[in-house]
Amino acid sequence: MTQLLSQIAKQKQTLDALRPLSCEQLANLKSYFDVELTYNSNAIEGNTLTYNETKIVLNEGLTIGGKTLNEHLEVINHKEAIDFIEALSTQKHITLKDIKDIHYLILKGIDNKNAGSFREIEVGVRKSDGSIHKFCHPLEVAFEMEKFVDEVEKSSKESVTKSALAHLKWVSIHPFSDGNGRTARLLMNLILLQNGYPITIIKKEDRVAYIQAIESYQEDGDENIFLKFIAQKVLESFERYFEILNMKVI
Repeated sequence: MTQLLSQIAKQKQTLDALRPLSCEQLANLKSYFDVELTYNSNAIEGNTLTYNETKIVLNEGLTIGGKTLNEHLEVINHKEAIDFIEALSTQKHITLKDIKDIHYLILKGIDNKNAGSFREIEVGVRKSDGSIHKFCHPLEVAFEMEKFVDEVEKSSKESVTKSALAHLKWVSIHPFSDGNGRTARLLMNLILLQNGYPITIIKKEDRVAYIQAIESYQEDGDENIFLKFIAQKVLESFERYFEILNMKVI
């Protein structure tokens, strides 16, 4: 992990030396990462729109035949949520309202009753071995989330570790009835953006390793597998970021 963080620090220094980026560069980066993050985050949750179909919905405003209304809304909503966290990233603090607002944007028009509201039911997730992992009781969610926000606020961890731990602990509370994964990935990216890092993508093809890394923490409290997984994804996003800026980092 130390070696990964050292590599990330070098990439961050290189990026900082290039700033401020031009309006054209920023537009190119946003265009790419809006589609990339939206496609992969939704695909992890089962959305069947392809990368190109996602791009068409976002960039051309067209509908795709044979796909559900909810799948289209998941794309449109996720892009709006990205815009929202980018606006929030100029602030130093993250509030419980901010988190609820992110979740509201994810589910609006899909599940208005639960959008932005903590779950009132018990939930569990089927693990890769077939067993069920149960999350905290719904009556405990509000307390756990207040504690969570306070821990994020007071954390002195370096940025990548802080963002990964926030993601990990969020999905382990599972505060909403749906949309927890997408909200967690956006929250992680909000923390990264606040600290000058690129948006980081967890790809659809990484889904199994991603879930197994989360399960490892939920089963025995081992954070390391997930932390290394996210650090590697941050490095990959730096590489793509520099490619889009038309430069080669050695």
